[in-house]
Amino acid sequence: MAGVGLTRSSGVLLHPTSLPGGRLGDEAYRFVDWLAEAGQSWWQVLPLGPPDEHGSPYRGRSAFAGWTGLLADPRSKASLDELEAFVARHPYWIGDWASFDVRGAVAGQVRFEREWSALRRYAAERGIRIFGDLPIYVSGSGADVAAHPELFESRVVAGAPPDPFNPTGQLWGSPVYRWATARAERWRWWIERFRRTLELFDLVRIDHFRGFVSYWAVPAGAKTAKGGRWRRGPGAEPFEVARRALGDLPLVAEDLGAITPAVVRLRERLGLPGMVVLQFGFEGGSANPHRLENHPENAVVYTGTHDNDTALGWWSSLTAAKRRATGLDPADPSWSLVERALSSRARLALLPAQDLLGLGSEARLNTPGRADGNWSWRLRRGQLTSALAARLRAATEAAGRGQHSRA
Repeated sequence: MAGVGLTRSSGVLLHPTSLPGGRLGDEAYRFVDWLAEAGQSWWQVLPLGPPDEHGSPYRGRSAFAGWTGLLADPRSKASLDELEAFVARHPYWIGDWASFDVRGAVAGQVRFEREWSALRRYAAERGIRIFGDLPIYVSGSGADVAAHPELFESRVVAGAPPDPFNPTGQLWGSPVYRWATARAERWRWWIERFRRTLELFDLVRIDHFRGFVSYWAVPAGAKTAKGGRWRRGPGAEPFEVARRALGDLPLVAEDLGAITPAVVRLRERLGLPGMVVLQFGFEGGSANPHRLENHPENAVVYTGTHDNDTALGWWSSLTAAKRRATGLDPADPSWSLVERALSSRARLALLPAQDLLGLGSEARLNTPGRADGNWSWRLRRGQLTSALAARLRAATEAAGRGQHSRA
């Protein structure tokens, strides 16, 4: 991970839609100021593309466009020079997006670039870098499938196999890729997708990394994912081709779920850090990779991700015996889990804002496999206080992760 310049550090996971008001602008700048006050180095967000009809940023209507619904000033003027310059910088995809979203698509992207770039500069000046997210799949009714139908399968869709939490699996419904066609086109779509993503972020999480080894393909029209089957993915090739075209790729592999030795080998071949989640570390045997003592340095540790319940919600679901077995402080289990994450050997620790605030299941952002009722939680203005910033700064510095305490 040293290849992407990452030192021992920490940050907070909070998607812009969870800011008060759900947009960029003043609240986003206030949050950056709070992160700096709290001694943090990273702000992790979810994908910034236009979400699907359920609000999910993981089935975006474009793999390239920014979502203008995040704009603080969606009616600001875009000059002819700005429009022409943007088109010149993004010739591969902006025409496709303009054809798909015919009302002011280019002007909207100029506004998005203006606001997002200004926010990133402001954050960088305060020692805060942006950790983004690249979903493996796109929406079947979006601009990418409309513009490049040859790259996508029509007879099967994406999902996840049955597991103890989802007895019929997860039916995501996104089209899967025709990897042979992508290879024949010399991975152009993927190169351009990586190029665009790295324009927006300093570090990028590759969602569903295991899908590059093998992916669960479900017949189109199926009611559940139970009848799917594993298909072979492309392996390292799209990453290696993109590296030759773009240089080093500052990526993190989301390697959660049914992880096989082949997935581990691919991640190690590419030199990517993986993820460990403390909520997963209290059951199973001593070899459980999520157990605190098993964390490698080349990893990102979370108390929980955007797909998990909050730390307090998770704790509340445990039996009394399981709570005692965790060794967490029953008076403040959320903060106890935060401190464990900060103590981890993993170089980067990411803390959901909900866990810093000690919020329960009412603040959960997403429940996988459920179409409705997600992506709606928001902070209240003033909820992140100076007292909480001081508490987090002290814990961060004690763990050797503060902006001024890192080696």
